[in-house]
Amino acid sequence: MVDTSGKLVMPGFVDTHTHLWQAAIRGGCTDGDLFGWFERCTDPARGRLTPAALHSFVRLAALDAVQSGVTTLVDWVDIFAYDLVESYVRALAGSGVRFTYAMYPPKPDGALLTKVKKELVDPVPLGSFQVATHAARSAQYLNRAHWEAAQDMGVMLNSHVLERPEQRADDPVGVLADIGALGPRLLVNHAIHLTDEEIAALADHDARAVHCPLSNMRLGSGVMRLSEFRRRGVKVGLGLDGGTNDTSDFQALMKTAIGLQRSHAMDAGVFPQVQDVLRMATLGGAEAIGIADRVGSLTPGKRADVIVIDPAALNFAPRFEWVGQIVFNGRPENIDSVFVDGRPLKFGGRLVDIDTGEVVREAETAATRLHAAG
Repeated sequence: MVDTSGKLVMPGFVDTHTHLWQAAIRGGCTDGDLFGWFERCTDPARGRLTPAALHSFVRLAALDAVQSGVTTLVDWVDIFAYDLVESYVRALAGSGVRFTYAMYPPKPDGALLTKVKKELVDPVPLGSFQVATHAARSAQYLNRAHWEAAQDMGVMLNSHVLERPEQRADDPVGVLADIGALGPRLLVNHAIHLTDEEIAALADHDARAVHCPLSNMRLGSGVMRLSEFRRRGVKVGLGLDGGTNDTSDFQALMKTAIGLQRSHAMDAGVFPQVQDVLRMATLGGAEAIGIADRVGSLTPGKRADVIVIDPAALNFAPRFEWVGQIVFNGRPENIDSVFVDGRPLKFGGRLVDIDTGEVVREAETAATRLHAAG
C-alpha cells in the first residue's frame, strides 16, 4: 500500500519513438540538419560502439526516461552485430521499463530477426519486438522483405517517413502502399511532409503515426500537420527521438507538442490542447503501438504502469487546473514515483536501487573513449 495523499496518480507516459543509444552524442552537431546529424554524429559514433559502451549509453537514457515518467518506450535500432544487440537488449531489460525493440536489418535477413526476437527479446517479460525499415523506392526490395518478416512474426513494421522535404523523391508512403504494408501494423515516424492524399491513405488503412516535435525543431525538419491527422482520425503518439532530443524529458516534449503547433498556426485554439496532448502521451501512444488493452490508462485489468506526481513544488504550485499544470508546469523532478508492471522503479523522488553517479560515470568514461577513437 502506498499513501499518495495530496499527489496526482495517472498512467505512465508512452514514448513511441526513440533511439536510446544516441545518448552517446547528446548535445552534438548543434548546427546540423537531419543529414548533417547523420554525417557528423550518428554514423561515426555507431561504427565505434563496443558492447560495454553501448550498454552504458542505453542504460543512461532509459533511466533518464524512467525518471521523467516514461513507463513504455519503442526503440528504433539500426545496430547490427549480434553482440551489440545482446548488450542493447540487456540494458533495456535491466532498466525495468516496458520496451519494444524495433530492429532494422541492413539486408533481407529474416534469420537474424528471428534469432534476436526469440533469443534476446521474447525471454524478457516486458520486452516486445518490431521490424524497422526506411521506406524508399531505392530500397523497396528491402522494405518488402522487412514487411514480410514482420508479417511472419506477427509484429508491427516501423518506418521513418518524410522527415525532410528532400525525401519526397523516395515516395515512402507509395512504397508502403505498394508492398501492402498500409494498415494497423504500420507505425510511421515524423510524417511531416505528407500530402492530404497520403494522410488520408494512412487514415483509411488505420496506420499509426508518431510526432517528434523536439527533434523536428532541433533539426529544422518542419512541423507535422497534427490537425489534419486528427481530422482524419489517425492514431498518433509522441516520441522523444533519442539523441536529437538530447535528454529524455517527456514533460518538455508535451509542452513542445502544443507550442509548436500554436506558433506555426498562430492560433492558441489549434489541436492539440492540453487534454489532447496528455492523451497522446498515454493512451494515445498505447493505441498507436497496439497495446492499449494492457497500458495507457488506469483501468481494471490493465498492467500497473502508473506514475505519481507531487504538485507541492515551487514550479508546480499553487493548484489552478491540474491537467494544464501537468502539461505546462511539469518537470521530471515532479515525478515522485514510477511503477512498471507494479514494480517501483522510482519512489519518493529517487530511482530505486540505482546509483545514478555510477551510471553517469560509466557513460562519461565510455563517451570519452568513443570520441577519442574518432
